[in-house]
Amino acid sequence: MSTTIKQTAHTIFKEFIQQRLPEYQALALEIHANPEVSNYEFYSSDLLIQQLKKEGFSVEKDVAGHRTGFDARYKAEKEGATLVFLAEYDALEGIGHACGHNLFGTYSVLAASALKQVIDEVGGEIRVYGTPGEEGGENGSAKGSFVREGYFEDVDAALCVHPNYRYTKTTHTLANDPVDIKFHGISSHAASAPEKAINALEALIQVFNGINGLRLHLPSDVNIHGIITDGGRAANVVPDFASGRFFLRAKNRTTLNEVYKKVENVVHGASLMTGASYEYGLFQNAVDDTILVPKFDEVFFRHLEELAIPEEEIERLEPMSSIGSSDVGNVSQVIPTIQPTVSISDEYIVPHTEEFKAAAKSEKGLHSIAIAAELLARTALELLENEETLNAIKEEHKINVARGN
Repeated sequence: MSTTIKQTAHTIFKEFIQQRLPEYQALALEIHANPEVSNYEFYSSDLLIQQLKKEGFSVEKDVAGHRTGFDARYKAEKEGATLVFLAEYDALEGIGHACGHNLFGTYSVLAASALKQVIDEVGGEIRVYGTPGEEGGENGSAKGSFVREGYFEDVDAALCVHPNYRYTKTTHTLANDPVDIKFHGISSHAASAPEKAINALEALIQVFNGINGLRLHLPSDVNIHGIITDGGRAANVVPDFASGRFFLRAKNRTTLNEVYKKVENVVHGASLMTGASYEYGLFQNAVDDTILVPKFDEVFFRHLEELAIPEEEIERLEPMSSIGSSDVGNVSQVIPTIQPTVSISDEYIVPHTEEFKAAAKSEKGLHSIAIAAELLARTALELLENEETLNAIKEEHKINVARGN
């Protein structure tokens, strides 16, 4: 594509986005006002689906084993690369959209719709995958299911943008195995017949003690934290059931697989000590660490420079590894993926707080929809029209996957 045609495409993006912006801002506010957690995002997903249909995409609902997931597509007759925009729209339990996913989903849908205005001339295929439960929960971390079910096997690259305090490049996130540990024992009166009991709670307590000891012999990047979700009903009755929930995190999947086995050994040991039987395993999809592809982020940031974003809003330092996890990491393990951030607040805000929730419906938060969509559309266009750039990104991704980032 010539420079002139590219400039024309950028003008088309800007004009289309400005025309549609009020509609998408209303969409983001509607999702914000109706927060839904993993596997229950019926209203939010339907709003995005209806918008995608309106924009001319074919949409399949209830995909990859997720009733609130969707797969939207538009393919040009002219051959070209296949790119996916990832859409999130789940809220946090108890606090609502304090991670800004009401914006996240609209970013991707508007970006895909803007790109669709030129895709017939450029060639290729645009997809939007609606991936529920990024925050976890019932049937959570849906991107893992999309990967497992082969939704990325014929895709060249994936893009998304997350709202944040500042504009940053994609951050490395930790692998995370969310596990439930359950013990089954025998109940008895704690004073009159304790010898007849098998104490399920005692087994669970031994797991906490064992994990505390295990921490002394784990790499510094490993983090294990958990809670008791059921510890019995009465102090004078030996619990015949007890359960806990743990997050096992590590810098990469290889290390985490080892940690997973070590924790299971602790659980097995507690079972042998007390006589209680146990259940141990994932309660939702495992989450993988994010493979960074600097060349991909460079394309995004090059377009960021062209939009004249205030310098004080851009974080120039290379991003540090996050102490959190995201199922975007699962996608990044199989294809080049970026998740840079855009600014939604002039004041410092931390995700999962009331301040972030307020920013996600603020004037600046709503204005970020236009910026994020234009940056995503421009970045995607460059990959579609420049095969050399796309191949360089794919090669760097392949190298980084092999060495585990």
